[in-house]
Amino acid sequence: MSRPGFRATAGAVAWRTIHGFTSNPALIVPSLIFPLFFFAAFAGGLSTISKVPQFNFPTGYTAFQFVFVVLQSSAFGGVFTGFGIARDFETGFARRFMLAAPNRTAIVVGYALAAIVRAMFTWVILTGVALVAGMQIDGSGVDLFGLFGLALLVNLAANLWAAGVAMRVRSIQSGPFMQLPVFLILFLSPVYVPLGLLSGWIHGVASVNPATALLEAGRGFISGRPTTVGVAFAAAAGLALIFALWARGGLRSAESSA
Repeated sequence: MSRPGFRATAGAVAWRTIHGFTSNPALIVPSLIFPLFFFAAFAGGLSTISKVPQFNFPTGYTAFQFVFVVLQSSAFGGVFTGFGIARDFETGFARRFMLAAPNRTAIVVGYALAAIVRAMFTWVILTGVALVAGMQIDGSGVDLFGLFGLALLVNLAANLWAAGVAMRVRSIQSGPFMQLPVFLILFLSPVYVPLGLLSGWIHGVASVNPATALLEAGRGFISGRPTTVGVAFAAAAGLALIFALWARGGLRSAESSA
């Protein structure tokens, strides 16, 4: 397989997916409404939580929740692209593409590129709304680059997970199985308060949850006080690598049925 052919296949899949996303209000509106709803509900409706004793986050509760919503929207942007993969198999488009593609790995890469573009579109809107709402940012440009770099890895890992499921089941009915594990991992982390203020079983679960390191690093970036950066990037990259192997297995399953 020549490199130009690989790029052409990945580009064609990415362009088709991005075009379908941006030209269909039924796809683009939910991807914006959900993160904006979470941001308004958490940062606005729960802002009094910041007055809890020992809630020591100097940048403010809006920034505290902004980091969670950025990572959450990144993860679900990858999952929603997985929904599109399953839909492509149901309509027969994906099978036709697999028969025509010289290197089928490029198909997975194309979907991953589309998921990244989808996430970046959401980041721009979400960041604009947060700044209008008065969000404080104490981190530098390098810190923000670190935050969104971390979010990109989260998006990639979630997309590869969803792609693996979609290519094994090849039906949109697999959607809940793509979404539920991601939802649980995210919400069994320090969503509303720092880890130190959690107690009981949720503290034990959050302490070993990789999403906790991601949130703590992201909140460190936006406050200008980076923390657990190495652990967070290692966790995100490790998840992306594991799910890349998972997606490769899904591709082989789809190849055997093509």
